[in-house]
Amino acid sequence: MNREFYVIIEKDEDGLFVGEVPALKGCYSQGKTVEELLKNIREVIELCIEDEPIIQNEFIGVQKVSLDNEQASL
Repeated sequence: MNREFYVIIEKDEDGLFVGEVPALKGCYSQGKTVEELLKNIREVIELCIEDEPIIQNEFIGVQKVSLDNEQASL
């Protein structure tokens, strides 16, 4: 049975790609490239689904929220 998981990917201050799977508690990894990250996250997913139940949240999307300087200083 094929299972699909959403991976949220960010680039950290050191230039590494960091990925997190919201459907699996504590399921995250990193890599020097996106390809390396995806390889690593697949391994972590396999470990996580053995130990943790899958959270059945529906992925809606990502939104960018902007604050002007006055709001940011509050």
